[in-house]
Amino acid sequence: MDILTLTDSHPLWHRVRDYAAACSWRAGASLSRDMAEGAFATWERVFAAVDGDIICGYCTARAADCIPQAPYTPYIGYVFVAEPWRGRRVSQQMIERAADYLRGIGFDRVHIVSDHDGLYEKYGFAVIDRLPAPWGAMQKIYMRRL
Repeated sequence: MDILTLTDSHPLWHRVRDYAAACSWRAGASLSRDMAEGAFATWERVFAAVDGDIICGYCTARAADCIPQAPYTPYIGYVFVAEPWRGRRVSQQMIERAADYLRGIGFDRVHIVSDHDGLYEKYGFAVIDRLPAPWGAMQKIYMRRL
């Protein structure tokens, strides 16, 4: 398993964009749209987990996430692992690669928005806030020092 760091000039950019659009998680369509529209700041990245030529999952490092009023940055977002690769620590590998990248460009902490319990805590994240998402559900804001 390799975790690749992608910008729009990477050869896998379009494949990952199409993969996100077709994945089983409806938020993938939003990531795909952002990738197609070039909605990434110069330092923002997509990380793709690949096994040979098979895309297994993805996540992002971005300035903002799905809650516009949240006063935090940066975020690891869109963490998705395809069903056949779940339980193999793929999300952990992607999160660590994204965290290393963010540390390398000068950030000292990172955030994740989620409604999951017990998933991100095992990667060193702690809940620091709870805010309503645009779709009405309360979401937890997790933070981890880098």
